[in-house]
Amino acid sequence: MSLPHKTSRDVIFQGYFIKRGTIVFPLLTSVLYDESEWESPHTFNPSHFLDKEGKFIRRDAFMPFSAGRRVCLGESLAKMELFLFFTTLLQRFRFTPPPAVTEDDLDLTPAVGFVLSPSPHELCAVSRQ
Repeated sequence: MSLPHKTSRDVIFQGYFIKRGTIVFPLLTSVLYDESEWESPHTFNPSHFLDKEGKFIRRDAFMPFSAGRRVCLGESLAKMELFLFFTTLLQRFRFTPPPAVTEDDLDLTPAVGFVLSPSPHELCAVSRQ
């Protein structure tokens, strides 16, 4: 979900009339789960961001930091920090479910709220050394 916006003029959106001054809450998940944009929108699939040679590609339909004029100002810093943080973790550890739990048992359904947050999980971090 994005921050609330107010329409600056009367608009017709997908056949619906929206009066000037109406508060709207853009749902970015409508793009993130769009089956015409993603091969498997409801599953974790890193290959959504890779081309045939395995190189990273930017997808316009991926908007984790909002879109347009109100995009998060810290997006580039956050992306760099997240890359360094997760790369370091994945270089040093292999993450597995706890004993007696299979990957199929993990519920990856996000917790619904102002933002979609992952549900808490218990994982084992096994050192790669």
